[in-house]
Amino acid sequence: MINLLFTYLLTDISLTSQDNSGYSIVLTALLGLGFIVAVTIGSTAWYNSKRPVGWEDKERPDIVPEIDK
Repeated sequence: MINLLFTYLLTDISLTSQDNSGYSIVLTALLGLGFIVAVTIGSTAWYNSKRPVGWEDKERPDIVPEIDK
């Protein structure tokens, strides 16, 4: 049942997206924004985690906020 609904929604979106390119632009913008947010959160978490071997004496970049554990 869910598979049929998903297939219907995909075909409906593909048929309507030919007429309305604004929908595609919004999805692309959301994907780009989500990627930027994921990279930012991941980088912050990595810099605030235990340093890997060889990185123990490296300084934290000024742009990365310090988070209390």
